[in-house]
Amino acid sequence: MAPESTAVSAPPRSLVRALRRVLRPLVRLLLAHQITYPFLANLLKTVYVELAESELAIPDKPQTISRLSLLTGIHRKDVKRLREEPLDDAAPPPVVSLGAQLVARWTAVEEFLDENDHPRPLARLPGSALQPGFDELVASVSKDIRARAVLDEWLRLGIVHVDADDCVRLNTEAFVPESGFDEKADFFGRNLHDHVATLAHNLTGAGPPLLERSVYYDELTPASVDELAQLAEEKGMEALQALNRRALALQNRDAGDAAARERMHLGLYFHRAQDAGADDDEGSSGA
Repeated sequence: MAPESTAVSAPPRSLVRALRRVLRPLVRLLLAHQITYPFLANLLKTVYVELAESELAIPDKPQTISRLSLLTGIHRKDVKRLREEPLDDAAPPPVVSLGAQLVARWTAVEEFLDENDHPRPLARLPGSALQPGFDELVASVSKDIRARAVLDEWLRLGIVHVDADDCVRLNTEAFVPESGFDEKADFFGRNLHDHVATLAHNLTGAGPPLLERSVYYDELTPASVDELAQLAEEKGMEALQALNRRALALQNRDAGDAAARERMHLGLYFHRAQDAGADDDEGSSGA
């Protein structure tokens, strides 16, 4: 009997082209922060072994080093080493977790909104005639953290400013730090992860497709792109705020329900580039 073939078919060329495009801005970012190819290669090996071990296991059979090496193409000695290395802590910076909750309430809960449903200015100090105050916002999420500590950090990150009336004002109706590299890196990871996960789900066809749409045009003047960027900001924030308010209400309703174990993520981005090149779509328009 002829031996079973072990040849591996080549990956789809269209997927390889797509991966090359995806990797270009990522590698540009890595180079800017002195993350070399050997470092990235070792990181990729870690992820390959981690996913192969957790998602490609055979029921009632242990995952062996040999099988993981076969599945990933990584040498057995590297598989053994990587399995023994502790994983990095994946928890977000504390300011991100708390900050996202606070901004979600500030932009969705009626008592913190003005007559136009925008985040109202909050008194910086407790006991002010203007109510509610910033301390009440913080206390609505956590009574263990001082409002002054949150305010100082948010001022550093550029999330809020204090106006001439000594009121705290939100700079944008989303938790978007203007400074603070660790906070930005955390959002970079979670946003890109969920976007890629959505696309991967749709490519594999493993279930109903998830929402993933875009609009793209080229041959536009800078003024035209400025106008479209402003429109995207306005309409995009309207959609995000509407979803935020409904999601917060549903989360409160679902509290304590044993079935409340799922999460959702809706993202928004606007990209502009001067010239069509290797990183850009070649088509002129679409949706």
